[in-house]
Amino acid sequence: MLIFLLLGVYPWVLVLTFAISLYLTFVETREQQMDKRHTAWWLQLTFLLHFAGYLALRGWTFYRRRHSTA
Repeated sequence: MLIFLLLGVYPWVLVLTFAISLYLTFVETREQQMDKRHTAWWLQLTFLLHFAGYLALRGWTFYRRRHSTA
């Protein structure tokens, strides 16, 4: 996202996937009942890393769920 921000060119597909990944990050943190600080941290990570940040959140929640049931 930073490259496109520096270039000033925003493909509509990139903006759409960026908005979707931020929305899904918010929904996932709300579902995990995280406080505002953790929600903000995950949103910032997703903002900086785009879809890779969202995938990191999904991996972390999968790991957390898996080990909480064991």
